[in-house]
Amino acid sequence: MFLSVFDMFKVGIGPSSSHTMGPMVAAARFLDMMRASPFAFHGVKGSLHGSLAFTGVGHATDRATILGLAGFVPDSYDNDKAEAALTAIHATHTVTPEGLPVLAFDPRRDLIFDYDHALPGHANGMILMATDAQGDVILRQVFYSVGGGFVLTEEELAQGKDSNDGPPVPYPFKSAAEMLEMAAASGKSIAQMKRANEIARGCEVSFAKGTARLWEVMNNCIERGLATDGILPGGLNVRRRAKGIHDALVAERGMNLNAPHTINDWMSVYAMAVNEENAAGGQVVTAPTNGAAGTLPAVLRYYLDHVPGAAPSHVEDFLLTAAAIGGLVKYNASISGAEAGCQAEVGSAAAMAAAGLCAVMGGTPEQVENAAEIALEHHLGMTCDPVKGLVQVPCIERNGLAAIKAVSAASLALRGDGKHFVPLDAVIETMRQTGADMHEKYKETSLGGLAVNVPNC
Repeated sequence: MFLSVFDMFKVGIGPSSSHTMGPMVAAARFLDMMRASPFAFHGVKGSLHGSLAFTGVGHATDRATILGLAGFVPDSYDNDKAEAALTAIHATHTVTPEGLPVLAFDPRRDLIFDYDHALPGHANGMILMATDAQGDVILRQVFYSVGGGFVLTEEELAQGKDSNDGPPVPYPFKSAAEMLEMAAASGKSIAQMKRANEIARGCEVSFAKGTARLWEVMNNCIERGLATDGILPGGLNVRRRAKGIHDALVAERGMNLNAPHTINDWMSVYAMAVNEENAAGGQVVTAPTNGAAGTLPAVLRYYLDHVPGAAPSHVEDFLLTAAAIGGLVKYNASISGAEAGCQAEVGSAAAMAAAGLCAVMGGTPEQVENAAEIALEHHLGMTCDPVKGLVQVPCIERNGLAAIKAVSAASLALRGDGKHFVPLDAVIETMRQTGADMHEKYKETSLGGLAVNVPNC
């Protein structure tokens, strides 16, 4: 099993990796199918199903799909160009993707929110279609946005989770138990094994540049969030809080009056800064999703700014270790809130962050596995019930609390010798089972929980 660091961490846009980035990626893939087809196309249309329908407006799924059909992709997204394109599309009822003719597309008529017909493969389903001059469908593809910006066609989903295309990797662990066995046999850390796998699939120089860019985008996102105030879009009138909290924390520095627990505020504010940026549609890195994008950067920033002896040279090891844990969770369970609730998103993020922090603070592979286990175990059963379908309440604060849990989990693991009662594999399987048993109204549909018990306007 191999999932790259660049699969687990993708540069994209908010507010949701599964509901915003995924549909945009799916639309881009559909355009590629059209370009490779011998047919003469006249128009495009689509339908959104399941969670993509129920919370699609709040997650800007319609906007993302429209822009995807116009040729936009998350990693090179330009907001000014996107706004201009949307204005033109609504005025002309056409899209003009590169390499294809002008295509008829009226967003109000040709993109349907289908609340009545869920697709069988995953809660986040969508159908894209291309038509001829008579309006008949001549190309059709079902896509599933399975979390973290990952997109599969219905055929790919049916083939299973591990297509694993590419050359073999030296440490192909599919479970935490296998990971620990390989670490013991090789004498390597989890980061060293993960790096060897990455290099086996690509260039060492480009890998180093890629990981450096990931942290640069994460940290820039924190800085933008700490410097920006105002009201978040979407209609809930949620006020940005990160800037005010950060300004107060900076003002209190050096006063020798702060309680020890103030460090929790620093962890929280870093995470909240990211998730406020995400809620505003800014550039973020999935870690492993957009809804959970603040937890891991907050823990890494906490390490660099607040832990004695921390060094930027350890950032790559942090990301490698975190990606190894995230890959295990995705492969054996889920990182999708629509599939397994928020335990799959923020819970996974906390496990990844705890593992990364434990590793760069000198933890053994056994301690790293223990840190991930503690963090994930104490998110089991967490529901995904965003108010009004927006990635704001409870998501923003939730990332801050998850960062605190991640640091606590790493610290507890480092206090032990790596031996513990509950293995990480058991917690991952429990999370999968819990997600399967969880009622659909608690899985990113905004039909239950906080979404129906607090005012939505």
